[in-house]
Amino acid sequence: MNYRKRLMVKPGSRVKLERFDPRFSDVAESRGEIETLTEQNRERIGEMQMRLYAEKRHSVLIVLQGQDAAGKDGIVKHTLSAVNPLSCNAFAFKVPTAEEAAHDFLWRHHKAAPARGWMTIFNRSHYEAVLVERVHKLVPKKVWSKRYEEINAFERLLHRNGTTVIKMFLHMSKDEQLQRFKDRIDDRAKRWKISEADYEERKFWDDYMEAYEDALSKTSSKYAPWYVVPSDHKHIRNLVASQIIADTLEELKISRPKPSVDLADIRKKYHEAQES
Repeated sequence: MNYRKRLMVKPGSRVKLERFDPRFSDVAESRGEIETLTEQNRERIGEMQMRLYAEKRHSVLIVLQGQDAAGKDGIVKHTLSAVNPLSCNAFAFKVPTAEEAAHDFLWRHHKAAPARGWMTIFNRSHYEAVLVERVHKLVPKKVWSKRYEEINAFERLLHRNGTTVIKMFLHMSKDEQLQRFKDRIDDRAKRWKISEADYEERKFWDDYMEAYEDALSKTSSKYAPWYVVPSDHKHIRNLVASQIIADTLEELKISRPKPSVDLADIRKKYHEAQES
């Protein structure tokens, strides 16, 4: 099934998240088939990233957004672990530093955008400026309401300079988030992730959903579309995310560059070295 086409937010459309099933109950594949397809997608991503780095004409920016525990770290670990870390960066954007806050809200994100040949992952991103800052009223509406246009211009600039932008909203239900918080408490290896703030933020769930709907509706474009990734089931989330990334990379039609040396001469020197 072409999950990428099915879950893309059509540019200009009005998003209602209640129309998207976070459990993706009608998924066609079995658990075993899902794991096999995900591994195949991981291999495709690894191959395409190698070509991306070798060719050095394109770059890729993957934007991951979602509520706490939706699986942003999980996507990086389980879907993108096949990429070469020598040509891939990941940034987890937190509260702006004093230096960052002294600049415009896009400054720190533009600095982190990928160079040609590189893949970059934003674990949370410039969209926090129309999500957290909006929900908690850190800036007035007259400020954040103008940021959608500025974000579109920023992503258009990246696109014109050869960066493919892949944006995924990890759509998780409120009940599933609560269960994952409990799992973190019960798992010694994950307890460090939980905080009182996680539970406090749940009070603003409806406000966040409204903010996400506006962001998805106003910033999904032909050059930087949004995808709503169902995330209540981790294995389905990983399959969908990996397919979106792999299919997008393959559409770039990145080829391996031709050798920059005379292969016949290199082979001759190899045989000479063997004989000496």
